[in-house]
Amino acid sequence: MGGTRLIDRVRGTQGKFPGAPAGPPGVPGARPDSPGAGADFQRVKLELQDEIINALDFEQVSSQSREEISAKLRGAITERVEARNLPLNRMEREKIAEEILDNLLGLGPLEQLIRDPEVNEIMVNGPNTVYIERKGKLVLTNIKFQDNNHLKGIIDRIVSAVGRRVDETVPMVDARMIDGSRFNAIIPPLAIDGCCVTIRRFGTIPITAEDLVALGTCPRPLMEVIRGAVRSKLNIIISGGTGSGKTTLLNVMSAFIPEGERIITIEDSAELQLQQTHVIRLETRPANLEGKGEVNQRDLVKNCLRMRPDRIILGEIRGGEAIDMLTAMNTGHDGSLATVHANDTRDALARFETMVGIGMPNMGDRTIRETIARALDMIVQQTRLSDGSRRITAITEVTGMEGPVITSQDIFLFEQKTVDENGKVRGAFRATGIRPRFAGRLASHGIRLAPELFRFEMDV
Repeated sequence: MGGTRLIDRVRGTQGKFPGAPAGPPGVPGARPDSPGAGADFQRVKLELQDEIINALDFEQVSSQSREEISAKLRGAITERVEARNLPLNRMEREKIAEEILDNLLGLGPLEQLIRDPEVNEIMVNGPNTVYIERKGKLVLTNIKFQDNNHLKGIIDRIVSAVGRRVDETVPMVDARMIDGSRFNAIIPPLAIDGCCVTIRRFGTIPITAEDLVALGTCPRPLMEVIRGAVRSKLNIIISGGTGSGKTTLLNVMSAFIPEGERIITIEDSAELQLQQTHVIRLETRPANLEGKGEVNQRDLVKNCLRMRPDRIILGEIRGGEAIDMLTAMNTGHDGSLATVHANDTRDALARFETMVGIGMPNMGDRTIRETIARALDMIVQQTRLSDGSRRITAITEVTGMEGPVITSQDIFLFEQKTVDENGKVRGAFRATGIRPRFAGRLASHGIRLAPELFRFEMDV
């Protein structure tokens, strides 16, 4: 990182670093009882930041580590505080040093949210409004940017680091951040009230099947059925709404794939964290400035079929790639996994039908349905409930065709019964009593489903 780039990062923010106004307890940012809550502190902080940034040797700073820069900043702040007899204690000096560091080397006001392991999602609705999702609930923080230019500078820093761009000609961008988080930004003129950013965060330690069982997302008996289905190479779709946990569940299910198989993943932004050794990760590419060079998911699926995959994992099906994925499933590439946006398992089948129909308008409705029915074995519905919890609400088997209609049967369901006084959703996981047709396929792989499994019921 050169000195010029560092200068660019702080140019336009000198004297404008955002103070953290008072906010509710438990929410990131300054609070009345925390260092830096007072107006005097904010004034002194801005003065010090201006002085120190103007005095920085950016060419020298660019070659130093964060620890070295931090030590110099703390020394400079202490020197100025003592020389001017400013009323700042040690914690307040530390806070100023961290804010300058975050703007120089990190993501400015967002840095403290990125460091918080409990924050699952960060939503910036313009420079003055930042929400987070924590434990399934949306919370308004007191984090602010000085202005839209300050926020735009942070966006540019994130997307340039991964070879993407966002400007008036390309005002929307999807990217994968260095830590693996999913990043989306949309800027004016499309975003009327200022730049908007959404960051979907993924933990550095992948969530496991045991974690989902402990969280109540999926009871152990259902998880064992899913494990058996993956190991037996059933073609499985995970359906659900935005933020319902589809990618997390896909990552967990992929862990059930045995070692020794060649796995190819295809995503818009690489998010999956597979633990197997033989994994090839493919990622789409947007068009360049001339509108050329785009590589979409359909291109990657087609190429993937020439790479001798044992398993194909598609992050999300939402267009023409549905045709190629179904073709792969029907031509010997069993054990494929993918996600799709849908409200329930029947809706997932309808979405597939629509996507294939748009991609191949000359294909008749019955032919489309027959292709889907032959390709898919199981659909797992993931739902985000009103209390913010995520649960598997249905495991459905695709059984074939009956006349012109795709037939399916629910094997397990989650039924919501009530919401308690604390706002927690109460309900029950239960088996429908139907023994799936794929039980024989699991048995051929040495996985036998006990009869009592299909009488299972558990209140949560």
